[in-house]
Amino acid sequence: MTFTKITLLTATAASLTLAGCVTSPTTGEPDRVRNGALVGAAVGALAGASQGDDANDRQRNALIGAVVGGGAGAAVGSVLERQAAELRAQLGTGIIIENTGSELIVRMPQDILFDTDSAQLNMNLNGDLRQLAANLNKYSASTIEVQGHTDSTGSDAYNQNLSQRRAQAITQVLVANNVSPSRLRAVGYGESRPVASNDSAQGRQLNRRVQIVIRPNQQ
Repeated sequence: MTFTKITLLTATAASLTLAGCVTSPTTGEPDRVRNGALVGAAVGALAGASQGDDANDRQRNALIGAVVGGGAGAAVGSVLERQAAELRAQLGTGIIIENTGSELIVRMPQDILFDTDSAQLNMNLNGDLRQLAANLNKYSASTIEVQGHTDSTGSDAYNQNLSQRRAQAITQVLVANNVSPSRLRAVGYGESRPVASNDSAQGRQLNRRVQIVIRPNQQ
């Protein structure tokens, strides 16, 4: 491996690590715009370094890729910040909005969405889902994965099927509120992706959830 490639790989790894660490000096929260720029610059540099006939060409292309990627990453981070802020203002309590810097995760506890062992939506949540659909339509340059998750109670096959039906139920409501089906994908993960221990009632409650993952389109 050449020195140029080693340097670029090291810089890429460092940038990706820093993207999880940069915080706002005023709020102490992660600076998603700056983090997006760091990730974009790292990816752009790596992509640019793969192009060119010799080391000088690759170095020049890496610099160009870093500049372009950094700008695109900052733009994505800025859009996600605005979208996340609007979702937090629009959606009800109990719904968590997480901005990772490259995607948004809307986490909805299944206990407020569905009755036990049911994929029939609680009608009281229709208002929140309409607000979510309106937001997704406003920020339309993205794809959406609707994920169903369960705790470990019951068999693997039962939980996978239940989580799939619940993900599809949410997806159908979004489509009914004019979100394009081409942007949507419903996936049931069953009990395979816990966020807490299934050994306690509190942990099982956290694991029973639907997540709407919003991924901006690549520029």
